[in-house]
Amino acid sequence: MTSLRQQLRLYLVTDTVLCRGHGLIETVQKAVAGGVTMVQLRAKDATTRERVDMARAIKAALVGTGVPVIVNDDLDAAITSDACGAHIGQSDLAPADARGMLGPDKILGLSCETAATVQAADPDIVDYLGIGPVFGTTTKQDHEAPIGFDGLAELAALTSLPTVAIGGLKANHQADVLASGVDGLAVVSAICGQPDPKAAAQLFFQEPVQ
Repeated sequence: MTSLRQQLRLYLVTDTVLCRGHGLIETVQKAVAGGVTMVQLRAKDATTRERVDMARAIKAALVGTGVPVIVNDDLDAAITSDACGAHIGQSDLAPADARGMLGPDKILGLSCETAATVQAADPDIVDYLGIGPVFGTTTKQDHEAPIGFDGLAELAALTSLPTVAIGGLKANHQADVLASGVDGLAVVSAICGQPDPKAAAQLFFQEPVQ
């Protein structure tokens, strides 16, 4: 059975605007074929009903792959679509309340940008942490100041929970990210909107050129 740490290795966060070229479902399918190990549906401008439909469509497209589908922010959409879990930020629902809604068997991820928020994350409530932003990114405007690789390593060392780095990450960053002690990379534009999402995902598993 694949562990959560392994499932975080290459974590795709969708962007419905960037995915327009191939379409959301085809982008996700190709990305998973290229090695993506977890998918988070992030559709900021969609309604809950639309997110439910999108999450169900992604789940159906990924049947048999073993890749979990997580819904960003919208607990109602995560529950109604029977997604594998949800991901919340510090300004969203309190983790304990989110866990109460999701139940004990779903995955719950939490975004953390500071040492205080990492240390406050309760392993009995939260399953993994998204740490960042490592770099600035145009796909999320309201993020804190970038923490860089050193900051990433410092925050990752403060928790026993599985961790995934996020924020402007590309394939050429993978060695530095993984060396920081996190379990994987969460990416948006490095795959969404690329001419070939499968090839873009495969880049994250190739050895860097010396």
